Amino acid sequence: MADQDAVPPVAGGPPAVPSLRWDEPPEGPMLVLLDQTRLPAEEVELACTDVPALVEAIRTLAVRGAPLLGIAGAYGVALAAARGYDVDEAAELLAHARPTAVNLGYGVRRAAAAYHRAAKGGAGSDEAAAAALAEARALHREDSEASARMAEHGLALLGELLPGGGHRILTHCNTGTLVSGGDGTAFAVVRAAHRAGELRRLWIDETRPLLQGARLTAYEAARSGMPYTLLTDNAAGSLFAAREVDAVLIGADRIAADGSVANKVGSYPLSVLARYHHVPFIVVAPVTTVDLQTRDGASIEVEQRPGHEVTEFAAPSAPGAAAEPGSGIPVAPLGAQAYNPAFDVTPPDLVTAIVTEVGVLSPITGAGLAELCARSRQVTMS
Repeated sequence: MADQDAVPPVAGGPPAVPSLRWDEPPEGPMLVLLDQTRLPAEEVELACTDVPALVEAIRTLAVRGAPLLGIAGAYGVALAAARGYDVDEAAELLAHARPTAVNLGYGVRRAAAAYHRAAKGGAGSDEAAAAALAEARALHREDSEASARMAEHGLALLGELLPGGGHRILTHCNTGTLVSGGDGTAFAVVRAAHRAGELRRLWIDETRPLLQGARLTAYEAARSGMPYTLLTDNAAGSLFAAREVDAVLIGADRIAADGSVANKVGSYPLSVLARYHHVPFIVVAPVTTVDLQTRDGASIEVEQRPGHEVTEFAAPSAPGAAAEPGSGIPVAPLGAQAYNPAFDVTPPDLVTAIVTEVGVLSPITGAGLAELCARSRQVTMS
């Protein structure tokens, strides 16, 4: 994995380089990623020439966000096939790089299945690798299309729940172009509201411990020309108390069969605040994020991050920052233990609606989710 040229961020429009792209230079195919750990200071690309490099990029959050992880996983399988590596071994490594985001395994399985179908059908190694790449590109395209439909459904829902426009929306973590083949999930809805002239204010939680809100969502909001304000995670309650929030929009890394939503840690407290203050709490995610094999929220495996991300402070955009214990400035006594889950789980009764590319579900029930998934399969097959 190697750094390419750095591009200074320029306000206005999407990043100068895409979040993810497939490239085939003379030295061989590679998956090129926008290193999100270096934002907002600079736009730097990482070139992954093998699966271990991609796995490391996933684990260090150089590439992140449920939909984009699915796309990256699919391209990772294609990369292994094109480079002549063991596809099944590569798929296993990729699928377990981060445990909570269900889309990662989904993308890996799709590309691996396409590879094996081609191989069993008598295709040579090059043709089978091409089949895996075609499947990855198809997933990439589908995610972009799903993003546009989620934005449409989400904007219509906001119009129903909050007639009159002038929305003041609170969001958590990062759910925009940086996590998607399109405009994103929750941020795609926010962007649609902004384009329609209906966004009065975007409140952005900084999102501890790696500041995805401050570094990434604020970066995307600034580029889009949105009226936005950054706040510390624990300041959200005062905003609700002052009646400054009209709706909460978040994404999801996994939605269990009962409608429980795993998302970046800090989401569950927002749902409690929203319920107490009678504010809609809306989850925006593609149907691929729904995992009907995971029965309920208690069954979701929650990734635990290293404790030094809490006990030390390092500028996230510095190369290698916070990668190892001792690389940052201590903010807690030596030897302090830290509780650092990457996600928390919001129960379905605290979710107002789930917005997907095939429609909106409200209220949230297991039967409704199953029907939504079945409808998605019908759309895919038609």
